[in-house]
Amino acid sequence: MICQECNERPATLHFTNFSNGEKTELHLCERCAQEKGEMFLMSQGPGFSINHFLQGLLNMDSPFQQKTKEPFQHETVLQCEQCSMTFPQFIKVGRFGCGNCYATFREHLIPVTRRLHSGNSSHIGKIPKRVGGTLQLQRNITSLKQTLSDHIAKEEFEKAVEVRDQIRSLEKKLAVERKEGE
Repeated sequence: MICQECNERPATLHFTNFSNGEKTELHLCERCAQEKGEMFLMSQGPGFSINHFLQGLLNMDSPFQQKTKEPFQHETVLQCEQCSMTFPQFIKVGRFGCGNCYATFREHLIPVTRRLHSGNSSHIGKIPKRVGGTLQLQRNITSLKQTLSDHIAKEEFEKAVEVRDQIRSLEKKLAVERKEGE
């Protein structure tokens, strides 16, 4: 997809705005996005700021501060060991300083990810219809295997047997769909 602003470079930033039931899309290359600054004017809507959007999502009850038990001790701010970025800096800038930041701030990002993905902590994405059936079955089987492990660890063997039977049923269904797809 080509940038809608310069019509030269590939669009790497894609914005979708839903307003009054209408969907508006804006596709920009990184250079045009930087030239326009952080504010993108959507048609018939107010200015849209990515950084302000992230600040709104991430600004919960000080998730970047580690709680201390002593009332007069200074609170420590969580900081990346490699690039020295703090979580408040990330909220302000809107991007991490290095790849290690994802691991450092992982626990603080899970609630945000769940808010963005309707309660899920990982992005599922769009699935093409032609392979969607088998992919969904594989995901269900993986999820059920984790549930089975949890039941076994808790020694809930009756529930584990039910989950095992569900897994076997789905695996048979998956084998049939794969044979039909060949």
